[in-house]
Amino acid sequence: MASAEYRFPPQKQYTQPGKEYLMNPPPQYSTPDYKPSNKLQGKIAVITGGDSGIGRAVCNLFSLEGATVIFTYVEGQEDLDAKETLEIIRNAKTADAKDPMAIPVDLGYEENCKRVVDEVVSAYGCIDILVNNAALQFQSDSLEEIDDKRLDMEGSSIINTTSVVAYEGHATLVDYASTKGAIVGFTRSLALQLVSKGIRVNGVAPGPIWTPLQVEAS
Repeated sequence: MASAEYRFPPQKQYTQPGKEYLMNPPPQYSTPDYKPSNKLQGKIAVITGGDSGIGRAVCNLFSLEGATVIFTYVEGQEDLDAKETLEIIRNAKTADAKDPMAIPVDLGYEENCKRVVDEVVSAYGCIDILVNNAALQFQSDSLEEIDDKRLDMEGSSIINTTSVVAYEGHATLVDYASTKGAIVGFTRSLALQLVSKGIRVNGVAPGPIWTPLQVEAS
């Protein structure tokens, strides 16, 4: 993130979702200091919104850790970012991992979510790890600006990406903070429901990260 010594150049993107390849500087999805230890060898991992930002970093690190990685992206809008991410995880994959896959899909529809699951299970046999990462963010100065459409929500592991705004709130991200708060409750409840099946459900709550969410239109 920007510090007192360094500020990112002012920039704005006017379409949703944002595009990582247009950002200056490009977000850092990896670090040379990272030492993989084969934690995910043999696992099949699905990351929604894996083409850019936090999703891209997760794809890369999961690949380095031995997982076979499948990610989703929005076709026609995130194609270039998805192509770059696919190349990144192909280079990062371990020898025993299967070839990665990028699935173009709009996850705003239940039938599309089911199709992704069916496609992955058909190709790889199972899903060991699901990372619910895809998200959109719109700024609003007033609650009156939030319309009904924007309030419409949608031995393995499920990882849900929430946000620090679920706990701190945000004056111009009322609907976004509300959905992230809902994800916290969803994560806790689903964890209780699935523990008897040996499925772990956890959430991560990042603070501000230099991703396309930071430069896309409000």
